[in-house]
Amino acid sequence: MNQSKSKLGFNATWSMAVGGMVGGGIFSTLGVVVGIAGAWAWLSFAIAGLIALAAGYSYVKLAAHYDEGGGAFTFLRKVNAEGIAGSLSWVLIVGYVLTNAVYAFTFGEYLGHVAGLGPWFPRMAGVAIMALFIGLNLRGVGEASSIEIFLVWFKLVVLVGLAGGGLAQWDTRMLSQGVPDAGISAALFGAASVFMAYEGFQLLTYDYKDIDNPQKTLPRAVLSAIVVVIVVYIAVAVGTAMLIGADQVVLHKEVALAIAGRQAFGTVGVIIVTIAAAFSTGSAINATLFATARLAYRVAEDGELPAVLDHKNAKGIPNRAVVGLGAAAAVLAAVGTLTSLVEAASLSFLFTFAVVCGLAFKQRAGLRIITGSGALAATAASVALVVRLISTDPLALVFLGLLVLIAIFGRPLLLRHVKTESRPS
Repeated sequence: MNQSKSKLGFNATWSMAVGGMVGGGIFSTLGVVVGIAGAWAWLSFAIAGLIALAAGYSYVKLAAHYDEGGGAFTFLRKVNAEGIAGSLSWVLIVGYVLTNAVYAFTFGEYLGHVAGLGPWFPRMAGVAIMALFIGLNLRGVGEASSIEIFLVWFKLVVLVGLAGGGLAQWDTRMLSQGVPDAGISAALFGAASVFMAYEGFQLLTYDYKDIDNPQKTLPRAVLSAIVVVIVVYIAVAVGTAMLIGADQVVLHKEVALAIAGRQAFGTVGVIIVTIAAAFSTGSAINATLFATARLAYRVAEDGELPAVLDHKNAKGIPNRAVVGLGAAAAVLAAVGTLTSLVEAASLSFLFTFAVVCGLAFKQRAGLRIITGSGALAATAASVALVVRLISTDPLALVFLGLLVLIAIFGRPLLLRHVKTESRPS
């Protein structure tokens, strides 16, 4: 007799929320945000964290309101906004693919830094890690909650230890060493650019029915996890810069924490940080790919994605979605740059979170002062990021713009064509 799957308690739910955010987030984004906001990088993480807190509040309140998970796609379907739900799901899936590309890129860079095998190795390692998790997902191999709990605490100990090493030698001059004085206003641009460091909590909404007493457990776990992650990110941003200086964080932005680990604890430090980065990015790839494939399958099942993705293998895994989404992330990891990938992913999630907060506000799910503020803040951050991309990376903005146009206007045409082609004669 098969035993039923045990429900996720508070500890497992909290750990998965923290792991979804820390899983590659700070390892990938610290150098990017310091390069944008300079000495105010810590404030960027605080601003982005507050937006994420409002978004997390909106997510859990909507889940409780409908007594169902499933994220933005499901919530919008509940109010009969099928067209918006379908378009937003495309934007969200693109964000997840970009996020996995960032994680794979970061995995390769940290491994390549230790191996020292030349500039080709990190890219190859990034593609290889995506291939590995495509294979594992196709076989239905996932992480047990007990393993996730251990990995989360291991990562937190490493990050807090690293931050503590820098804070112990308090020197505020290191926060701006060798970088232009961007001013406090740059903190908003920094917050918008690295928002993807907070997006992972929303993956839990897909596991709503697997959580023990979700209406009580999910809000407590998600909101407390976001608060803890905000504190950790701020401490790491300040501590790392005080260890090696802001200029070194920017110069080695792909592996800044490994450089800080060496400075604080020598060779042992760089090895421990690299192991933490590898586990963080690896577990994040696994969780994100699995959740994204399930989302794509559900969206395709509802007729909002091409029917080719509405397919499962003998193990019940949406195999075509896993392969397609994983392969797309691998290609982006192989050809993209860290800053472009991070900023593009952040814009996707800011847009999504603005819509979710706005929906929670409209449905009176939770306190409207929080959900409304979240919608306005996420919208403002989206505009700030678009302005930044116009001046710094117009090609990335054009690429994202095309994706949004396809999602809004091309999606109905594509789906109509697919349905027409598949209709029996």
